[in-house]
Amino acid sequence: MVTAIKQMGTVGKDGKIEIYTPELIEGTKVEVILLIDHQDETEYLLSNAVNSKRLLDAIANVEKGEGLVTISAEEWHEKYSI
Repeated sequence: MVTAIKQMGTVGKDGKIEIYTPELIEGTKVEVILLIDHQDETEYLLSNAVNSKRLLDAIANVEKGEGLVTISAEEWHEKYSI
């Protein structure tokens, strides 16, 4: 007989994932399957209030043409060409 236990978790430091299942007896053989909830980069950045403000401020600055750094193709070539 197969029993399923569903838990949500977060990957911790160094990729460590901990699962707490007091209903299982020590030594019980288990198979663990990970289903990853992918989040796109913009959604991730907007999920944190500080990151969201910084991103939206940066977008506003670009739209206003403020705080931009520009260089010509020649300057780029001189500085970054191998």
